[in-house]
Amino acid sequence: MDIIKINDNISLRYIRMDKLKTTSIAVFIHRPLKKDEASYNALLPLVLKSGTELCPDRAAVARYLDNLYGATMGATTIKCGEDHVIYFDAETISDRYAPEGEPLTADLLKLLMSALFAPKTENGAFDEKTVELEKKNAIDKIAAFMNDKRQYAADRCRQETARGTDFAISRLGDADIIKNITSRSLYDYYRRIMTSSVIDIYICGDTDIKAAEAAVKEYTDGLSFTAADIPKTEIITRKYGELHEVTEEMDVAQGKLAIGFITNVKPTDADYPALIVMNSVFGAGAHSKLFNNVREKLSLAYYAGSQLERYKGMIIVNAGIEFKNFQKAYDETLVQLEEIKKGNISEHEFTSSIVAIVNNYRSFLDDQRALATTSLMNRVAGRDKTIDEMIESIEKVTPEDVTAVANKLQLDTSYFLTGKGAE
Repeated sequence: MDIIKINDNISLRYIRMDKLKTTSIAVFIHRPLKKDEASYNALLPLVLKSGTELCPDRAAVARYLDNLYGATMGATTIKCGEDHVIYFDAETISDRYAPEGEPLTADLLKLLMSALFAPKTENGAFDEKTVELEKKNAIDKIAAFMNDKRQYAADRCRQETARGTDFAISRLGDADIIKNITSRSLYDYYRRIMTSSVIDIYICGDTDIKAAEAAVKEYTDGLSFTAADIPKTEIITRKYGELHEVTEEMDVAQGKLAIGFITNVKPTDADYPALIVMNSVFGAGAHSKLFNNVREKLSLAYYAGSQLERYKGMIIVNAGIEFKNFQKAYDETLVQLEEIKKGNISEHEFTSSIVAIVNNYRSFLDDQRALATTSLMNRVAGRDKTIDEMIESIEKVTPEDVTAVANKLQLDTSYFLTGKGAE
């Protein structure tokens, strides 16, 4: 990866890949995850991509992208620990396939830079109609997320396991706060953060990087930036205590059980690769103990799996169950973890986990977006490993390493989403 420093805040990171016929651009704007900022962060990218000085409305943006042979551009937010990242994603065909030799990547980058540094404004504020429309879209996203009860339950368990930290704040913001954001207050917030945030621009593909650098500098030269750092995040550590139990009632036909464990392992720790394998053995795939025992053998769940939250040192188990099976499914989940702690890991479970993780990493080498996000995640986590190095570290993990790291896990939270009046 070639890194070009645009200024103290902005870096252009070029990952050369000529095996695909496309080039991807990812822009990551790093903000601290805070309650008073999260809703602004969630709304801002939606407004910025809807109109710029270069393309003043949605229709003009669409025409510009069409003229780049069907290029695409999207915007959202992602959450990496306490790093709330405003994320722009764009893609075009590679410059070398441009019919007339057009600098497609640089032209697409100009649209992105225009969205970031030259948005459409009127009277010292964003366009009011655009803001009102995107406020509705942002609130609809929150509602859609809540309607996906499988995803909702897992996220609620993350929030409860991370209680007392800013990680409990939703990346989508709060609907009531979003309702009260005005075109002027959003613009004032935008002006404050755009020159006081770390901004990583990734280009993955085959392009003229000098032309891309010029496209960025066209919009950033002359601006005054305040030096910033990537927000820091720490794993959760908590003394052993009583189980934190949360039950919510909603109008649902199927119960959702989620269990939060604290891993006590940082992404930079030597036994982090073993933790990745341990999570796979536990619940990340059809080879796992949760899938084959809680779901298949005992029929206690419609689905059952686990997910590692690397930045905060958590593993979240999520299962869809009959209301009456709550205690049985909960108990059996702990039994399966105890089996790993005792070293009762079959050769199939272990080998399948290693193969699944390695194959997943190798797939990144053919995925431009995955290469960019993997690099981003390494930056946020404070580690510097190539995909090949990550694969090597996984292949060195032994069953004994998995057992040792499993014994660091600490049961913390039980979350149950049940039906109204369910017994």
